[in-house]
Formats: sequence, C-alpha cells, structure tokens
Amino acid sequence: MSVPVFANHPAALGPLAADHVPGPLEQEVRRIYARSPLYGRRFPLHQNPLEWACYREIPALSKKEIVEHGHQAFFADYREIERGMAEKRFEYESTSGTTQGPMTVIMEQGWWEAQTERAYRASPILREFVGRPYRKCVLAPVGCSSNLCPYEDHPFPHRYFNGTVYLNLSSDPFAFPEAEWDRIVLELQATKPEVIEGEPIYLSLLARATQRRGVKVPSIRAVILTYGKASLQHSRRIAEVFPAPQVDLYGSTEAGYLFVGEAFKDDSKVIDDNAFIELVPWRAGLPDVFQIYVTTRGREAMPLLRYHTGDIVRRYPTGYRILGREGGLYFRPRRFARFTDRGGRGAPG
Repeated sequence: MSVPVFANHPAALGPLAADHVPGPLEQEVRRIYARSPLYGRRFPLHQNPLEWACYREIPALSKKEIVEHGHQAFFADYREIERGMAEKRFEYESTSGTTQGPMTVIMEQGWWEAQTERAYRASPILREFVGRPYRKCVLAPVGCSSNLCPYEDHPFPHRYFNGTVYLNLSSDPFAFPEAEWDRIVLELQATKPEVIEGEPIYLSLLARATQRRGVKVPSIRAVILTYGKASLQHSRRIAEVFPAPQVDLYGSTEAGYLFVGEAFKDDSKVIDDNAFIELVPWRAGLPDVFQIYVTTRGREAMPLLRYHTGDIVRRYPTGYRILGREGGLYFRPRRFARFTDRGGRGAPG
C-alpha cells in the first residue's frame, strides 16, 4: 500500500517510512484519540506502532457528521464544556456553510489568535506584523464568525479591539447605501490601518466607494483576501485603490487557517504548525488535483482528525491553489470552472 501524500513541508512530518506513520503525525493522532471519545467510538485504535494501513482505515470526518453528532460528542462529559465556558477556558462560534445547518465549534480560549499568528508567520508578507502593534480594518460577511462581527447598533468604539476595527454594520450584506459607505470610508481614514482584510467582493466595493470619494489610505501595507474566493477582477479593482501586496488566506472556523500565499501566484503553502494536510486524489486522470483531509495540531477542544473539508486544491511547482468547493466545481478538459467559492473564517462549511 502506498504512503499517503501530504501537502506539508517534509520537515513537519519527518522521514516517511513505507509502513509506519511518522512520529509527529502518530503523536497527534493519539493525542486526539485521548482527548475526544468520538474517534474511539468510530474506530478503535490499538496501542501498537501505527502503520499506514491502519491510519487509512480511520474514517474521514465530515462536516455533516459533526453537525449530526454535535459538539458535545468531542467531550467525554458535556459538563466539561460548561465548566470551560464558565472558567473562560473555552469559547464557541457558530457556523454553517455547506452543511446547511448550524455547527457549533468549541475552541480553547485564545486559540484563534494563536493560530492566526502562526498563519502570519508563515507568510513573507504578513510576518512583519507579528509581535508588534498594528492597525487592521475588517470588512467581513455579516454571518462571519470572527471573535466579533457586529452590525446594526454598535458604535465605532465598540467595534475597535486590539487595533482591529470591524467595519460591518448592515444586516443586509449587499445593501450598502451611500451614507453607509460614507461612514465606512471615514472610519477607514480615521483608523489608518496597515492591513485591511475582508471578503473580496466587499473589498472591491469598498475600493470603488473609496475612489469615488477621492480618498487615499497610504498606510495600507497588506490586503488579506479571505472569507470567499477572489476573482482576478476583484483583485485588480482592489489594487487600483489599495496598491499593496495581496494575501490569500484560506481556512475555516472549525479547522483554523490552513493555507497562505500571495494572491494569484499559485504559491499557497500549508501552515505547518496549524495542521497536517493529507492530499486525497479527487478524480481519475487529474494527478495534481486533490481533496484535503485535515488533522489539526495542538487542539484541546474539538480536535479534527482526517477532516474532509469539502475543498479542492491543485498542486503547482510553486505551491497550491484553492480551486473551490467540491460540490461547486465542474471539469472540462484542460480547464476548471467555479460556481461556488470556498469558505474562510466566517464563511466555512
């Protein structure tokens, strides 16, 4: 039986043996089994050194399964969740995406910030912001699940946290009256961010609104495209007004950030400290196109093992490109087309 293919840098896994799972991956698998009884009920794991044949028998975990079992299935005692919330060891987010149903995600307090920092460190463009104060503006979908994506009635001071301003107010994600753009552009000017982050369509609209008002924001040093898949046209419109390097940051609420790269450079790479990414062939005749199975690293609450995200990636000599949702892709010879976009934090499935 062949050894599974991983997108991680070889150093993250260590030497790959023909029979046995490498130490870092086996250690993570066993930690996940010890922390979450869900996996032992699905597929008992013996104590002998883990072989690839056994690893492959561990069933892939789906979004649907998480929804059906519920977040409590990851804990031996549901009261541990309540105690963790009361003691502020845990926090939770809610997401839906391709599951078409609510998924509650329990995460250890501070996990999102820590894995975001690791994502920044993995990016040559973003790592300059690690370890120092900087200002960021976020324009995300209303249904996003960042630590706070407020709208409707939150004044400016209540949307400013640790240098980040959340620009959302409208409960209708596509209704931006001119008065609303006046407010958003004014807050953008007042914040003087070094980073702007958002759903590419929204950032494209923001760029045009900023341009119409004759406003420039020279402080911006990086643009993060996340929550949805950007088109080249979105990228160009954004660059006309915010001429800074653009970063494609891919992940989901439940798994965290997984890939990072410069937008449209096909150079995305795995954030090795966040996850192991197994590449599973998608269709016959497409040797460089894969489903991804994610095994998170260092998680205490709701760790994911061989988690099938539903997203498809393509491998290039320079790195990886996220193609989109498996259910929203169709194939024609020598070409891919996309009907639906991939999720990021705030639009995960």
